[in-house]
Parts: sequence; structure tokens; C-alpha cells
Amino acid sequence: MSTFDKVLTFFKGIFKFFISEEGDSYFNNFFMLRNLSFWEKSTYLEGLDFAVIGSGIVGLNAAITFKEKYPSAKVVVLERGVFPSGASTKNAGFACFGSVSELLEDLETMGESPVLSLVAKRWEGLERLRARCGDEAIDYQSFGGYELFLDNSKEVEKCSAAIPYLNKKLAKIIGQPQTFRVEKNIGRFGFGKVKNVLFNQAEGQINPAKMMERLRYIANEKGIQILTGVTVQAIAETKDEVNLQIAQGGTITAAKVLVATNGLTKRLLADTALQPARNQVLITEPIPNLHLKGTFHFEQGYYYFRNYENRILLGGARNRAKEAETTDEFGLTPLIQNTLETFLREVILPNQRISIAHRWSGILGVGNQKSPIVQKHGAHIGIAVRLGGMGVAIGSLVGEEGASLF
Repeated sequence: MSTFDKVLTFFKGIFKFFISEEGDSYFNNFFMLRNLSFWEKSTYLEGLDFAVIGSGIVGLNAAITFKEKYPSAKVVVLERGVFPSGASTKNAGFACFGSVSELLEDLETMGESPVLSLVAKRWEGLERLRARCGDEAIDYQSFGGYELFLDNSKEVEKCSAAIPYLNKKLAKIIGQPQTFRVEKNIGRFGFGKVKNVLFNQAEGQINPAKMMERLRYIANEKGIQILTGVTVQAIAETKDEVNLQIAQGGTITAAKVLVATNGLTKRLLADTALQPARNQVLITEPIPNLHLKGTFHFEQGYYYFRNYENRILLGGARNRAKEAETTDEFGLTPLIQNTLETFLREVILPNQRISIAHRWSGILGVGNQKSPIVQKHGAHIGIAVRLGGMGVAIGSLVGEEGASLF
């Protein structure tokens, strides 16, 4: 690329940022924070007992827990975007805790006790989310979950044979004698190429935006300030407090800080043991007479889809390009989107005319271990991150555990 082309590309990028929603928010807040009145500064940014970075499911649950533990405390939540920036309003809304193949793989790599402990936390997190928000508010639907297999492989035999063992172990956690079973009538789905299906009766689905809307309402009711468009660039701890350097200018000081930025955490704390993972998603236009209801998994959860009313939401396939999708940059790629569309048209809804309504991406926090990171990062700093793609399930509990660090 010539020097001229490089310069042209640079200015095109600047222009694109200027006219984007993110750029508009940035520049509005850039001038806003430099023009704070005495009232605004003293009300919102002074005398902070707790500052939570990240307004997703973990961040808001942590902030709410802080306020419940310390009713007189001044709690603020800082969010870089208009909405939670990572995955909380961008995920598929699966209220799940692990498919059969996922759990078997985890058992091989982690051992029984850690896996059952993790499943228990996911289940407890779902129960707390539903108790705090209410099923109606988050549009919880108990349609069940399904795992698909395209052939009669040894993996199917292995998963089917493990169902009695898993049901026995999960009965103590879920409270039901039979969580998984082999689905006999797979023809009713109308899938293409699918040879076997396993059913999970304890799985459900939610509307993630309604979940976050409800959590924001609860936080506001408790007097928690949620400041959007505020990008924390650096954290510096002193003997008595924590200073947060803000991209829009100046510093915010708080007695205690909890970092709840999941897949974006390494931008702030580079030594955190997690990796970002981008997941791409699409949703169809309404499909007449759509009969599919439930949440569906394929290839150990790397592909996932569900109904939303009479549409199909489909995401994942990052295992087709793991290196490229190990990023904290939002975006869409032809490879992943074409892979998802092929799966949609050949497996989910073969021989049907389908139009795509919308596409987007979200950023997960994953790692070599599937357990979340909830720990101190200094005397006055805590972190509650690495949800491993199970944020809906485990986020409420991780938020509460993050608040319990102080």
C-alpha cells in the first residue's frame, strides 16, 4: 500500500469514527466532562464508596449487591458504551448450563468435582437472576434445550450412554430426576442432515435486553448512578483509594473499584488470565408458521440457535476461525457469516426461503479454565470476569461474589 493510500485509509477511519454512534457519544462526553457544574461533579463523581466498571449483568448485580450490603454507600457504575459494551445485550439469551457433549468434555479435562461445582453455580445463578428480576420481566420461556448431531458417530453413542450418569449427578443440583433424555421424534423439527437429538428439559431462554432493562430499573430504584459514555483507560491504586483515568478527560476517585468488563478486561488489566472471543450472530426476518421452539446446540455449543417469536436467531461458528475471532474488536466476517447462513439453510430450515434481518457481534471472556475469575487485584480493586459464554447463567452469582470481595 502506498503512502498516499495509507494516509487516505487513516482519514477514512477518522471520518467513520466521527459519524458513528460511538464517536458521537465519545465527543459529547469529551466536552461534557470538561464542563461539569459544581452540582454535577459533587453529586455524581465525588465521595464514591464503590465504582463498578462495566454495566453488564455482572456489573449491575455487583452494584445492587453493594447497595444491599451498604445502604448508605455511594455506588456508581461506569459504562463506556450507550449499552453494555461486551455481551450482556448482545448474547443469544440462553438460560443454559451445559449440553451433554460440553459436560463430557469438561469432565475429561477438569474432573467430576470441578464440573459439578461449576454447573451448580450456573444453575444457582439462573435461579438468582429469575428471583431478582422475575420471569415475566426478562421474558423467560421454559421451552427446553436440544443438542444436535449430524451423524451416528461414536460421540452420539458416548453422549447417550452418559445420560443416566449425568441425570443422577444433576438431580442433586437441578432437583429433577431426569434432566437429559434422547429425543425420539426428531422428524418433527424438519431439520436437514440431523440424525440424533438429545433433549434437556431444564433449559430455557430469555430476552437479554429486557434482563438488562430490569436490572437497570432495580439499580436506579436503589439510588445507584449509571454513567454511560465514560471510558476508563487506566486504574491506579493508592494507599487509601483508587484513581480511574477517563478517556474523556480527568480522573474519577473511589474508595473501592470492581472491574466487571469480562472480555474487554485486558484493555485495563493486561495480566488477567482470560482471552476475548468474538461471537457473530444473525437473526432472520419473521418466518410464517415457524414451529421450532427452544434453544439448540451443535458442536459442543460452538453453534447455537433459538427461536425468538417467529424468527430464528443463530450465532457462533468461531471454531472455524479461532485465531481471527480471538479479538476484542467488534465486527463481521464473510467466513463466519457465510458459515452461519449455510448452517441455517442446510440444517435448520432446509428448502425454505429465508431472509436475514440483522447481524451483529459480541465479545465473550474465555480462558484455559471455565471457572470465572473473582478475586482481589489489590487492596481496593477487585475483578469479576471470565464468564466463558455462560453470562446469563452465572453472571448474577459472579456479580454477587465480586461485591463480597469488599
